[in-house]
Amino acid sequence: MARPRIVVIGAGFAGLHALRRLEKRVPKQAADIVLIAPNDYMLYSPLLPQVASGLLTPQSVAVSLHRSLRRTRMVPGSAIGIDADAKAVLVRKISDELTVERYDRLILAPGSLTRVFDIPGLTEYAYGNKNLAEATVLRDHVLAQLELANATSDPVEREERCRFIVVGGGYTGVETAASLRRLTDEAARLYPSLGAAISWHLVDIAPRLLPELGPKLGENALDLLRRMGVEVKLEVSVKEVTEHKVALTDGRVLPCRTLIWTAGTSPSPLMESVGTETNRGKLVVGSDLAVPDRPEIFAIGDAAAVPDLSKEDSSAICPPTAQYAERQGVVAADNVVASLTRRALRPFEHKDLGLVVDLGGNDAVARPLGYDLSGLPAFAVTRGYHLYSLPSNPARARVAANWMIRALTGGEVSRLGFHQGKPSTFVDLEAAHYLNPEDSRKESARLLDNAAARAGS
Repeated sequence: MARPRIVVIGAGFAGLHALRRLEKRVPKQAADIVLIAPNDYMLYSPLLPQVASGLLTPQSVAVSLHRSLRRTRMVPGSAIGIDADAKAVLVRKISDELTVERYDRLILAPGSLTRVFDIPGLTEYAYGNKNLAEATVLRDHVLAQLELANATSDPVEREERCRFIVVGGGYTGVETAASLRRLTDEAARLYPSLGAAISWHLVDIAPRLLPELGPKLGENALDLLRRMGVEVKLEVSVKEVTEHKVALTDGRVLPCRTLIWTAGTSPSPLMESVGTETNRGKLVVGSDLAVPDRPEIFAIGDAAAVPDLSKEDSSAICPPTAQYAERQGVVAADNVVASLTRRALRPFEHKDLGLVVDLGGNDAVARPLGYDLSGLPAFAVTRGYHLYSLPSNPARARVAANWMIRALTGGEVSRLGFHQGKPSTFVDLEAAHYLNPEDSRKESARLLDNAAARAGS
């Protein structure tokens, strides 16, 4: 009798913690464990703004899966469709080869994509900060603008290159604006004539920054940004983007060559291919993280609508944060094991432990366990939280070393040579390649038939 095959899609916070738990709970001869992911690392995304500013090296936040996992078979590629009837996952490998992976139990943790709107010019001219490629290119682009501004005698071009606009008042947007503002302040020491010309703007359609942290800390973050020289405009969004300007919904048209888009995320389109109920793109699951009509499928993380049992509102779902995702991964793994051994599944329940926002330098705001902190206490809690949450000792050592080197020697403002292009992942081109349930079944049947024919020949 063939061993059961447990397939996990995605190696983010949720997927990696599920895999670690499976390797710990499942005896080697009892089941095969397979991971489908495009990269061989887990990205610690909360620190991406510090990569964009050069405070951290890209390798510092890329947690090696080969060091973290011992017996998981890795399939390098992206899952683009699920044939739930045949219990098969359609995978486009990094070689562009289309293949299929069978499963007995499936854990879906594909994460999310950058959320975009139908704004003219947005996809052509905006920059994102959701992965390592984007963070690295963004840093080089920002530094290149200052070099080019310093080299021109055209006042119009100088104004365009010295203005930077960040869209999004959530964690990523606030941290990106603060971190890159500090980077341009450091770079301006090399170009004294640019100091007064450099301007940073943060706009968001919401009425306040960081609403999850409450009004007090949101105001603290707003004050810190303004003291740093970031102009913050709320209840404003982008109307149009061109190569040389950004039009806002408040009527202003700003000369600008750098729009950084951090206005939220949307669930992976993969969830729609399962063919069961979704909630705003998130796959609906029970409190045990299993799909009601497909008990062999579990969904966790950003792309799953997991009931929040800590809230009185029965319709509340868990927020898409790392602390929820990693704990969902552990419970999903335990419930996969329970389902294979015919034991009762346990519900997922977690009470929010709080949130932290690093504004660079020694500035931060944090709300651990419901207590509002700012200044040095928040800075200490924020840095300590990140070191604790990094899922490997080598990653902790690299991040701590980077912080120490920066404190002792100061920052570097040299470009790395990536500013000539921007990664296509700002608008994930793979989003167009996801299959609907019907196409998933057709492709799965074709590939399985081909595999059977090869086996019989």
